[in-house]
Amino acid sequence: MLSESEPHFRQPLLKTPFHERARAVSQVDSFIPWAGYTTVDVFTTVEQEYFAIRNATTLYDLTPMVKYRIAGPGAMRYLNRLMTRDIAKLKPGRVAYGVWCNDGGHLIDDGTVFRLGETEYRLCTGERQLDWLLDSAVGFEVEISEVTQEIAALAVQGPTSCALLKTFGLAGVERLKPFELAHFLPPPSLGVAAIMVSRTGFTGDLGYELWMRPADAEAIWDGLMEAGHTRGIRPIGSRALNIARIEAGFLLPNFDFVSSERTLRLGTERSPLELGLGWLVDFQKGHFTGRRALLEEERRGPRRRLVGLDIEGTKPAHNALLYSDNSGKRQVGSVASATWSPTCKRNIALAMMDAPHIEPGLTVWAEIYLNRELVWERRMAQAKLVPRPFFTPERRRLTPPADC
Repeated sequence: MLSESEPHFRQPLLKTPFHERARAVSQVDSFIPWAGYTTVDVFTTVEQEYFAIRNATTLYDLTPMVKYRIAGPGAMRYLNRLMTRDIAKLKPGRVAYGVWCNDGGHLIDDGTVFRLGETEYRLCTGERQLDWLLDSAVGFEVEISEVTQEIAALAVQGPTSCALLKTFGLAGVERLKPFELAHFLPPPSLGVAAIMVSRTGFTGDLGYELWMRPADAEAIWDGLMEAGHTRGIRPIGSRALNIARIEAGFLLPNFDFVSSERTLRLGTERSPLELGLGWLVDFQKGHFTGRRALLEEERRGPRRRLVGLDIEGTKPAHNALLYSDNSGKRQVGSVASATWSPTCKRNIALAMMDAPHIEPGLTVWAEIYLNRELVWERRMAQAKLVPRPFFTPERRRLTPPADC
């Protein structure tokens, strides 16, 4: 639980309600900051945690995810004005992924919108955006408040996650469709209140996210670990999750894009069209912030685009520059995120490429630097533009999932 024994200025990073449970099973004591909280980077090894995501069930502490309550008679109109997709189509009990931009059509942030009722929504983002949300609310009959510390959250992801939640006691969870939410009452023996469960996640696999009161967090964690002890359940940290999200082709702020509210250099902002998120932009719904600029960009075509790369070799092309040929003279892009994919058995990356070099099947060259016992080597590796996601299992969409 959050400690109240020390004043806030002596706690530079907050502890989530799961912190004590996480620290108890952490073998390498590897923690990183996220949105003002301390969270686990690695529990045991990245390899063990990654393979648990793809073969069993994993727990990931989502509590630091920034959460906003948006409610009032004008909530739907406000969100439709703020975001690029048509939020009016989002029904109660459903979840949608979306983005919002500034007037120049540059991405400020992405997040998930939960429609909790006719006039109540929850917006979850990776970074705090309260100033922009409040400024955008002028003229709308809506109330916006941050509720991050009022809600604990746990991602339960992996191919056996549905079966585990049923064993845990959430009868009917198998009927949840992707991007659907419902409320369930955990076993009475736990002594906790009802929790909200959404079939969402950041792994690109079958999975769910559990939203609960902070006071119930440790009991829920203990119950899930007990229910999954014969199924190889494993807590995971951010490094293993990062591999899974790259395989799924998901974007991560400050890796694949920087919020246009925080960029300092011209030309480093990114638009939804450049990031391959054009499917989230609905020009037919009416006006939204950035619509005029995005219409113009669609007319002339984006100058650059985020693409998937399949790179020869096994060394991830972290931060590599990309060239039109192996002479390394004409730069045509750069790698944003990269990893060796154990499931795909491929060296994959997400890269921002200049517009003339964004056709699938095109070959470019990645400049990779390797540190071999403190001796650096430069390697030019061939890279082919391929569609993303790199990994999209059928079980992610099946309802009910095969193991339920």
